[in-house]
Amino acid sequence: MTAEEYVKETSEIFVLSDSFIRIRELIDDETSTIDDISDVILIDPALSGAILKLANSPFFNYPGKIDTISKAVLVLGITEVYNLVIAYFTTEAFKKVNAEQQYLDNFWLKSVDCALLMKFLGSQLGIAHSERLFILGLLHNLGELVVHQVTAEQLQYCESLDIKVLPWVKQQDVLGFTLGQCSAQLLKQWHLPYSIFSPIRDQDTENLVQHNTETQILYVAKRIMYKNQVLKEQDVEYSDLLTQEQLALLGIDDDMLDSALDYCDLERLGILSILNPSRSMLY
Repeated sequence: MTAEEYVKETSEIFVLSDSFIRIRELIDDETSTIDDISDVILIDPALSGAILKLANSPFFNYPGKIDTISKAVLVLGITEVYNLVIAYFTTEAFKKVNAEQQYLDNFWLKSVDCALLMKFLGSQLGIAHSERLFILGLLHNLGELVVHQVTAEQLQYCESLDIKVLPWVKQQDVLGFTLGQCSAQLLKQWHLPYSIFSPIRDQDTENLVQHNTETQILYVAKRIMYKNQVLKEQDVEYSDLLTQEQLALLGIDDDMLDSALDYCDLERLGILSILNPSRSMLY
């Protein structure tokens, strides 16, 4: 099966809600106003609550209190609120996955870590509105849940604790595509912007020079997350996963990576408590 066939196989399970589709339509419509978008968000109390919690969290570090959805849209901007909407509805869509809770909890833990690492690195590198990078990290591996739903047994052959044979290499050998490519195919089916699914599709490219900054940061953040979460019992150095040339391309050094992991440890629980409360209670 191809990545596209896997996504089609699960198209009736992983469906975004009508509210998301309506919000996406309004954002694409240049005649829409902040009030139009706010009104649709307010229809869903859980969505409204999640957006306000995230908007007031240290993640954005806004000095005042954001107590209404219209203020959130005004202060954070339409694009950023849209990213929060995507984050919320993505976690909701994948609650239908037939899998053990511990597996799902660990999946979202790794996703949130990658998202926080991306946000921190983007901020340190001076990228405008670096919060938007969070969504790339959060969605980067959704293809794993797609494959798990169809042929869960295949995933065990893609796992690897061998630093010389990384999982995304095994994914290509076992599945014929990477889970990142499958993730991108799902996001494309959801009609998310090219700026989101393109870096996710290319996250395992080795020739970073040919790709944009978002793709390069995702490449780095994913490998640091893998070192910290999957290989944490092993004595693995940054240099085992990233070359000096790759880090120099972005102007990243080991000290920045250390700080990124510290930031991740500091913010993880807060984000999990909003997007995945069950995982935050276990952490």
